[in-house]
Amino acid sequence: MTTPRHFITEDDLSTEQFVKLIEDAIAIKASWKSGETRDTLRNRTLAMIFEKASTRTRTSFEAGMVQLGGHAINLSPKDSQLGRGEPIEDTSRVLSEMVDVAMLRTHKHSTIEQFAAVSAIPVINGLSDLLHPCQLLADMQTFFELRGNIKGATVTWLGAGNINMCNSYINTAKLLDFKLKIACPDELKPDNTFLQKCADHVEVTTDANAACEGSDVIVTDVWASMGQESDTDTLHKLLAPYQVNQDLMKIASKDAIFMHCLPAHRGEEVTADVIDGAQSVVWQEAGNRLHAQKALLEMLIL
Repeated sequence: MTTPRHFITEDDLSTEQFVKLIEDAIAIKASWKSGETRDTLRNRTLAMIFEKASTRTRTSFEAGMVQLGGHAINLSPKDSQLGRGEPIEDTSRVLSEMVDVAMLRTHKHSTIEQFAAVSAIPVINGLSDLLHPCQLLADMQTFFELRGNIKGATVTWLGAGNINMCNSYINTAKLLDFKLKIACPDELKPDNTFLQKCADHVEVTTDANAACEGSDVIVTDVWASMGQESDTDTLHKLLAPYQVNQDLMKIASKDAIFMHCLPAHRGEEVTADVIDGAQSVVWQEAGNRLHAQKALLEMLIL
């Protein structure tokens, strides 16, 4: 049996493969906008397993499969045998007999690894507590569309440094050779495993102003992710100095752009005048989830 190709972490791609994927996504987007029919995945099926709620991940994968001529099936613990204790490995083996690719949006990263370990089909990480690689595909596509290759650029992350989005940015900084400045409180610094692996590309500081100076991209995320609701008050106090506002955007490069994976809480991690302002590219970024994932699906299945 041929070992399937997975996309569980950014490191599953080489630099050349990552750039090619972005270029393909841009071409697929242009084709879709021109009204061309693309049925490369006709009669192919994607199984989507959701442990966590989703708007962008579900819509983009489901619409993407339809636009490529295929079909997507949504599964959740409450309406599948996963909710009755079926081992994730057994679900993986069954789906391997029925569909062409699987995407999981889970709490524990280990769940995706367990599923992939016995899978005979490609497995995609739609989000885990450790990484969010599909979002990085969309973010990088957006930068490439607006500014060209991100190699040599400076990206600033503001907020918790120990969450999945920041981890994925750390991985991608090394992969695509850009500088990543992370501004976060000491209590929420990135894991040393990620920092040591990408040390030449990452700088960590507690100073938001210093991190934003001259930056080409300012990125943030919600202060309390799903599952952290009980820690909301503590996180808000720690992260208040890292709110993205106009003062910080003015410190960045003149043509700096603002990104956010969404959903956003205006008045918390970002002010309304930034996310709804001229430098914000969050809607283009969100829309690119669709096209980046279509390119990914083609790469993994065809």
